Amino acid sequence: MPPPHQPDPEVRPVAPPTPSSERRSTLFDRLPLPERNYVAEALRTETVGGVILLVAAVAALIWANTAGASYHSVSHFHFGPAALGLDLSVAHWAADGLLAVFFFVAGVELKRELVAGELRDPRAAALPVAAALCGMAVPAVVYTLTTVIGGGSLSGWAVPTATDIAFALAVLAVIGTSLPAALRAFLLTLAVVDDLFAILIIAIFFTEGISFLALGGAVVGLVLFYVLLRAGVRGWYIYVPLALVIWGLMYNSGVHATIAGVAMGLMLRCTRHEGEEQSPGEHIEHLVRPLSAGVAVPLFALFSAGVTLKGDALAGVFTRPETLGVVLGLVVGKTVGIFGGTWLVTRFTKAQLNKDLAWADVFAVATLAGIGFTVSLLIGELAFDGDDTMINEIKAAVLIGSLIAALFAGVLLRLRVRRYRALYDAEELDEDESGIPDIYEQDDPEYHRRMAVIHERKAAEHRRLAEEAGAASNKPDSPA
Repeated sequence: MPPPHQPDPEVRPVAPPTPSSERRSTLFDRLPLPERNYVAEALRTETVGGVILLVAAVAALIWANTAGASYHSVSHFHFGPAALGLDLSVAHWAADGLLAVFFFVAGVELKRELVAGELRDPRAAALPVAAALCGMAVPAVVYTLTTVIGGGSLSGWAVPTATDIAFALAVLAVIGTSLPAALRAFLLTLAVVDDLFAILIIAIFFTEGISFLALGGAVVGLVLFYVLLRAGVRGWYIYVPLALVIWGLMYNSGVHATIAGVAMGLMLRCTRHEGEEQSPGEHIEHLVRPLSAGVAVPLFALFSAGVTLKGDALAGVFTRPETLGVVLGLVVGKTVGIFGGTWLVTRFTKAQLNKDLAWADVFAVATLAGIGFTVSLLIGELAFDGDDTMINEIKAAVLIGSLIAALFAGVLLRLRVRRYRALYDAEELDEDESGIPDIYEQDDPEYHRRMAVIHERKAAEHRRLAEEAGAASNKPDSPA
């Protein structure tokens, strides 16, 4: 007698949908359908942008290490109206100009999350906020301890605090992990909150010599921007020139120019009025996000990730306290901080982990969040401004720390890939071909009627096949 079939412990059946009353106290539960669709669209664009970002980073490394003279010549080439204080290098334009587009999108994302997304409900917001805060505080502490023990500079404490969502999603795309929607949404929301605190760090700690005249002009421009939005004025030919003026004034004020992008993003309306399929903020984000993910951030990477991997640049990463602090902050600090913050939410609230997931999944995502690229590179340049050697070594540390985190996360996620695929397939299943996943239609009578028709059709087909098989078996020459 053959042994009874033993179910695969890795691939458990997906639990049926839980009532809405339970969802409020479950971490990483199924997203509401509108939120799921928004997250899917946002992540799709970020994933493509992440792959482009990865290509740009590799191109920068190859260019800087094979034709370093031309790389530095192009990066330091100046252009722009000097009379307006904007005669900047190419690398400077990429960091202060193009990244303003990235932070504009971050501002819109944050506004949407606050008014229509996960952050609008304080109970739902507790998880990503706690995870993001711990995921920034612990890396800063790890860096500080490492540099204090090693006698290094504390200037780079903020470098390992940022998570790069595009690079993290590119890693997911490369390793082919069908991460459940709830974990992907957590990663996206975590990155949004992370970006908010990174913006505050840049504004508070990396602003010197403020020109109140220019800052006042930028504030007036932002007020005008807000008034025009609320008055319903339309037309890119109005807002784009105004945005450029605000950006230029903010740059000349001494406050980092990317703050202008965030401020304008936060001013957009992200709630839908009756009859609207998209709010103005969602519409503009949909238009600008590909520009940010596919052009602005990759170009920044091209002119910021060109680390010279010669001499002591690599060897010094694990011997200098500043660079070692960055690596440990990204790989250890981020993982411990985000995982610990998530655990604390379950410890001090009534929330429970989704029974379809395990704490190993939270740990893997926390490790993935250790990929700090775009904002980490920017903060590294600001923290060690004027010290080109240290900037080069800090950038090397960011790249190496992000690579280690990516490899570590890839291994952990691959160990659970079969479980993720089962969850993902259950989330995407659409047997009635209505365009809506079946898991969202369990309370719709019409869905069950459609499924009844489908099953009746299949049953009729199987009865016909059974009759044909029976008729064939009764023929004289049929096998006994």
